[in-house]
Amino acid sequence: MTLFRSVVFQILFYANLAGQMLLYLPVFFLLPERACWWIVKSWGRSSLFLLRWLAGTRSELTGQENIPAGPVLVASKHQSFWEVIALLPHLEKPTFILKKELMGIPVFGWYAQRMGMIPVDRKRRGAVLPSLLAEARKAIADGRQIIIFPEGTRAAPGATPNYRPGIHFLYDALSLTIVPVALNSGLFWPRKAVRRQPGTIRAEFLPPIGPGLTRAALLGELGGRIEARSDALMREALSDYPALPVSPLLAAHLDQVPTPASS
Repeated sequence: MTLFRSVVFQILFYANLAGQMLLYLPVFFLLPERACWWIVKSWGRSSLFLLRWLAGTRSELTGQENIPAGPVLVASKHQSFWEVIALLPHLEKPTFILKKELMGIPVFGWYAQRMGMIPVDRKRRGAVLPSLLAEARKAIADGRQIIIFPEGTRAAPGATPNYRPGIHFLYDALSLTIVPVALNSGLFWPRKAVRRQPGTIRAEFLPPIGPGLTRAALLGELGGRIEARSDALMREALSDYPALPVSPLLAAHLDQVPTPASS
């Protein structure tokens, strides 16, 4: 039954995405920005509703009080597509740094460009940094919150984290505060899989990290906070939902990481 419900969700999720893009296409590029954000965030909320209604997977985000007003870098753990949808409604003008190939998708790419998303050609590696910085400066001047996945791609729960230096490049060049985001989404919405597990996906906006840290200090602080809290959220989920599948990779990882002492 879980697989059947997951397949139905997958079909309706993409149908909802395509349907809303086509519905608003005649007017979207003529509307004021505020109206466009309402449409985009409404799509995010409707997607989370479908996830809860069809797959039995609820979504819970906490720590919004840790998000400063105005421009900020939001550095999120990235385990699934869920965080792309779920973060949208909680930020005023969320701007994702995404791979360049997505901008080439008909209609979707037009919407992404209209909303000021920042494309990155990952094949160019370090050579892309100057153009990335230029686009980021434009976003900050517009009062946006830039969402970046510091590991660069989705990582399976339990995988060894690889925080790349690009996050420090933007943090240092823009002198911005970073809000880390921890989550356990990969347990319920596995990457490269159709199955959606029932339960509650949890994400948490953690206390912000102010500007001024060296690269080593930032990566250590950022990675330490995100990984520790993400591990805790995964342990809590596995305790609340014992039927959740646990990969050998995750089992080995949790065995190596000590359980935090309860306060």
